[in-house]
Amino acid sequence: MPRAVLIVNPFASRVTDDRVERVAAVLGDVDVRLTEHAGHATELAREADGDVEAIYVFSGDGGFNEVLNGVAGRTPVGFVPGGGASVLPRALGLPRDPVATARRLLEGRTRRISLGRVNDRRFGFSAGVGFDAELVRRVDARGRTRERGRAGNVAFAAEALGLLAARRFRLEPVLEVRGHGRAAFALAANCDPYTYAGRLPLHVAPLARFEGGLDVGGVRALRPSALPRFAAYVVRGAGQERSRDVLYARDVDRAEIVCDHPLPLQADGEDLGDVADALLEAERDAVTVFV
Repeated sequence: MPRAVLIVNPFASRVTDDRVERVAAVLGDVDVRLTEHAGHATELAREADGDVEAIYVFSGDGGFNEVLNGVAGRTPVGFVPGGGASVLPRALGLPRDPVATARRLLEGRTRRISLGRVNDRRFGFSAGVGFDAELVRRVDARGRTRERGRAGNVAFAAEALGLLAARRFRLEPVLEVRGHGRAAFALAANCDPYTYAGRLPLHVAPLARFEGGLDVGGVRALRPSALPRFAAYVVRGAGQERSRDVLYARDVDRAEIVCDHPLPLQADGEDLGDVADALLEAERDAVTVFV
């Protein structure tokens, strides 16, 4: 049996046959398995967990999410960035270059991290109800190809601007985070940064840490005049945790969200459909990852 398995999503935007060969060559004795359909990475990870020394994933964040939903924590997991954002490995401090990351993973340094859950779906770095999940859905509607994968940062920016413009840059409260108040949308972070715009880290929950519980936040209501202030919070990574117009719950184990009407839900950038409510839970000390 090979020492490790390398799970590869061939549709991820930065995954090519040449890069797969180079990553596998660096990692050495690995069984390369290509995913063939949605959920396949979860199946492959579940089969390998406990039977190999390491599970490596060359994918975007969707593939990383699937693997996290397939392991029970018995085998260390290594994330090789193959997507346009690849938030999880970058937030763990790994290089953006997949071959450089493979070399780093082979050094064997590990770290135990917590995970989040939303309606029993695990996530590594983020989940959201409302605006950001609707944005994910709109970008997904543009489609993805074997050659280019999912639409990139320009598409996300264009869709975000279009969404806000369609609502005249106003977002009213449409949900309640029980015990914390009403908001226009809700975000849950397992780490900081929340995501990236190209090379720029975006800090939705600047106090979130992989070893802790979840930080849950959201804008209580959005008006055009407030946009520059909120943008500054996200870019600087400071201010929102004490702002009166931002809901911010620090290091929580559980949070319940109740929507006024069904709203989109996303986890690690994957569209999970519409929900009337969402239960967020922190799964502390959940998995071992290579860093």
